[in-house]
Amino acid sequence: MKYLFIILLFVTQHIFAQKSFLDSLNSGKSIEDSVMYAKLKQKLSKSKVGKQVYGTLFRDVYNTNSNKNEISQIEINPFDKYDGKVIGKIFIRKLEIFGPSVNDTTRKGNRIEHFASKSFHYNTRETVIRKSFLLFKEGDKINPQTLKDNERLLRANPIIHDARILILERKDVSWVVDVLVITQDVWSINFDISGSSLNDFAFGVEDRNFQGRGHSLLNKITWRGNDPYQRFGWRSIYTVPYFGNSFITGQIKLINERDLTQYSAHIFRPFLTVETHNAGSLELGYAKVLEYKKLFINGIDSSLVFPVSYFYSDAWLGHAFRLDASNRNKQLVVAIRRSNYEYRKRPEVRSDFNKIYWNRTTWLASVGFSNRNYQRDFLIYGYGRTEDVPVGNLFAFTLGTENTEFGNRNYAGIQFAKGKYLPSDKGYFYLLANAGTYLKQKATQQGVIGVQSFYFSRLMKIAKSQTRQFINIGLTYGINRDELDYLNISGKDGILGVNSEGLRGDKRLTFGYESVLFSHKSIVGFRVAYFGFVNLGLVSLKDKLLIESKLYQGYGVGLRLRNENLTFNTFQIRLGYYPNIPNISSAFRFAFDGSQPLKLRDFDISAPTILPLR
Repeated sequence: MKYLFIILLFVTQHIFAQKSFLDSLNSGKSIEDSVMYAKLKQKLSKSKVGKQVYGTLFRDVYNTNSNKNEISQIEINPFDKYDGKVIGKIFIRKLEIFGPSVNDTTRKGNRIEHFASKSFHYNTRETVIRKSFLLFKEGDKINPQTLKDNERLLRANPIIHDARILILERKDVSWVVDVLVITQDVWSINFDISGSSLNDFAFGVEDRNFQGRGHSLLNKITWRGNDPYQRFGWRSIYTVPYFGNSFITGQIKLINERDLTQYSAHIFRPFLTVETHNAGSLELGYAKVLEYKKLFINGIDSSLVFPVSYFYSDAWLGHAFRLDASNRNKQLVVAIRRSNYEYRKRPEVRSDFNKIYWNRTTWLASVGFSNRNYQRDFLIYGYGRTEDVPVGNLFAFTLGTENTEFGNRNYAGIQFAKGKYLPSDKGYFYLLANAGTYLKQKATQQGVIGVQSFYFSRLMKIAKSQTRQFINIGLTYGINRDELDYLNISGKDGILGVNSEGLRGDKRLTFGYESVLFSHKSIVGFRVAYFGFVNLGLVSLKDKLLIESKLYQGYGVGLRLRNENLTFNTFQIRLGYYPNIPNISSAFRFAFDGSQPLKLRDFDISAPTILPLR
């Protein structure tokens, strides 16, 4: 009843409230955040924190000129002019989740918004922000890259909606400055409810900021009364984002569901920023998966369902070396990894058959070059929050050996990626090319070659709304793959909105186009985005050329709803037309579902990896 009351409270709040925390965007202020700080500077002087630093000379580090041509220069690093100055005081300003925003901290929420923010949400504790989320402390010298990275990491944290770091200059001394950190949480409780009847349903509750400590706790149950494999399922996942100021994350998974059983413990520390020199991970666990596969048996396309279970361990360690003292973004990364898989249940395996189910121990080593930076933007995958777009490139080379029950074999792989904003405000382009294969007795086994490209246009205004265009093109080519080890172009792998095992092969070519209109309207506090899509794909098995295969197609329209201040998934309503997809009951398909917001690929180098066929 408590959670039902919370949901009703939100609906009531947004029906009677005339404005939301996104009023600044809805009222036409849809320009880059970088040019909005002239007004923020004036408003902060009236805030509580502003009174604490009364008498100081406030100067924000972002652009106060609305000339959009200057934004690219400002984005290089707005903290550069404070390089080497000493941090005096660090002030933490925590905004209510409803009402104000980091762009308008003085906006007051109505009574219901204030009640919801204070009564049903634990704001992230200041001690957690200071001890676990900040890369700097009082007395440190300002490192411009560290402050810029820290602002991005705050925004990337799933419990934080948006964040800003501002510099407060002192009048009495020029070599000391104070730092103001502004954060705004998201509503931490997320519900996952689905089902068609009391005999077929799922219910889950996740608190992503348990008691304001930043910890995440997810509990979910499922009931499938008519399922021949498993009727009752459950999962519980507990995550500690950072232990102290180590930036080491810990997670425990306990899952017992129809398609997945997993018990695991995992600690990891990625290369969070270009200032991170050491990273690594350790995971131990047991997993059981119900595999769904297609196979030609006696000339008939047959469906197979079989359990696969195994114990596994996976550990890696990496170190980053700075290549250029004048450019902190350039790094050389070396890493080593060991993984082990011991199967308890699996299909038949032989020396030339079902290699993906072999018992194996793999050692990998990689050397990679990375050059990465970030440019702030918005209305890409978000609905008004600041988004950090990675720009840069990487090149990595991986070598390794695998000890299996059928002997040893070697592995070699290579990866290249590049992403940048195109000149003359023509949008953003990303390219990823990679190749990898096992080698035994001078012959290739389970190889793959892939090229993926992604583009989004600049943000264009249509009346009071704004639009972007998105294009994805991908080519994947499998080399000497086994029959149960194949590609599929259903769903996120190519043709959105369908799931057909008939769309399979060892090579594929996909094209996706999506036009998104971000409306200035909202529905009970949820921003609305309308979209139209076109998905095309070719896929073929090894005995057929790709260009000779059928062109599978999907066309459709829909809308997405998201409130960035809630942890709820993005709700999506979609109507699609699929004229030639096999094994579906109708060419027209209607769907309502929820999905996590997508993220742009970064240029950080992590664990040495066997390139998967996907």
